[in-house]
Amino acid sequence: MPIDVIMPQMGESIAEGTLTTWYKKEGDHIERDENLFEISTDKVDAEIPSPAEGTLGKILVNEGQTVEVGTVVATILQPGEVAGVEAEPEVAPEPEPEVTPEPAAFEPSPPPPPPPAPEPVAAEAVTVPSGPPERPAGDGRLVTKEELRRTRSSPLVRNIAAEHGIDLTQVTGTGLSGRVTKRDILAFVEGVEVAPIPPPAAEPEVVAKPVAPPEPVTPAAPVAPPSRPPIGVTAEIAPGQPFTASDRVEIVPMSIMRQKIAEHMIDSRRTSAHVTSFFEFDMTRVAEIRARNKERFLEDSGVKLTYMPFIISALIAGVKEWPIVNASVWGDKIVLKKDVNVGIAVALPQKGSFGLLVPVIRHADELSLVGLARAANDLADRARTKRLSPEEVQGGTITITNPGVFGSLSGTPIINQPQVAILGVGTIEKRVKVIGPGDSIGVRTCAYFSLSYDHRVVDGATADHFMTVMKDKLENFSDPSLKE
Repeated sequence: MPIDVIMPQMGESIAEGTLTTWYKKEGDHIERDENLFEISTDKVDAEIPSPAEGTLGKILVNEGQTVEVGTVVATILQPGEVAGVEAEPEVAPEPEPEVTPEPAAFEPSPPPPPPPAPEPVAAEAVTVPSGPPERPAGDGRLVTKEELRRTRSSPLVRNIAAEHGIDLTQVTGTGLSGRVTKRDILAFVEGVEVAPIPPPAAEPEVVAKPVAPPEPVTPAAPVAPPSRPPIGVTAEIAPGQPFTASDRVEIVPMSIMRQKIAEHMIDSRRTSAHVTSFFEFDMTRVAEIRARNKERFLEDSGVKLTYMPFIISALIAGVKEWPIVNASVWGDKIVLKKDVNVGIAVALPQKGSFGLLVPVIRHADELSLVGLARAANDLADRARTKRLSPEEVQGGTITITNPGVFGSLSGTPIINQPQVAILGVGTIEKRVKVIGPGDSIGVRTCAYFSLSYDHRVVDGATADHFMTVMKDKLENFSDPSLKE
């Protein structure tokens, strides 16, 4: 029997995924656990291994398509069925019997056409079906699949809803199967703040559209235009766009990751009152300790000793002195986090640009310098090879981003919601400085550090004291496991 390959569940809150790349073609041999396709969700990009050895039979979901978790995306023919690669398409007709019932199911709807029944109840009948009828309950319960998907929207949507005391089942969703998106919840919030009437007003407009489809030509119209061009396909210039056929431009769709980054950054700027403080740290002592220990460190632990473990260690010291930077805002309350879960921003090379993921080192305050180095290197490596699980990019309490690896002197990073602070690390380089009370001139290894913080919670004095603790820790660094 052919083996079904399904869209996997990549996290409790993830209900769908976009299949971005097939690594095999129909008829290709595939080994068990060999990468078969790549998917993109609102959390991570991941390469999905084959569940069995065999021959890739029928591909049922094309690149660029977004489907629900559990959807069969392809079939794998077992070794004994290799000759049946062509016989598999014969199994494809099975969908036809499934399609046949669907028309039959639609035929009951045509019966309403008799003039007597539709005319008197036309307006009311349209108002009632326009809501739930699109998808019936699957388990016989009162909760429909649409309501289930709506309540299992992304954590960001649920956080916004919780913060404003909104019941997601009352929000009209424009996502797949009525799923509530970030735009939906923000629009609802703004509507509620202005006046409680807008939400109901939106429903009649949606209901008005279903009223139009009585004509046979109208139903075909909504199905024809795709929501967006498939990933990797150049979009054609359409009327209304600020470009003409003579302009030398190429229009390409955003990847799922790029869309989520855009949404998250705009949401953060809208949510937090961003302020950034800058400090210059003298990293000379850390540079000397690292130079003396990096070879032994690699031999003993098998991990490269970079500057990052030292920086994480200093950040943890600052958090212990000023725990307010390791907090989040919940309505009119401040939530102080007891665990220090440090997110490390990782740039992911993509076509013509970079993507961004923030894997999290959990309980970083309980790790030694070796443990911090091992965790940071492991998460960064697996982020670049698309082997992170959704849980490993969630739960961060404070974030570090390091644009200095690309030569940037400094930056004003955007806070990673729902956190209240993010540390930016500039390039670490040698500079000529005035040293000591005698005002002598010397060469020191230095770097600019920036802290972007949410001024709703963290004041400038608090941020500066936090940075002063970090500065002192790095400029006078000491660890018993390292040679001074």
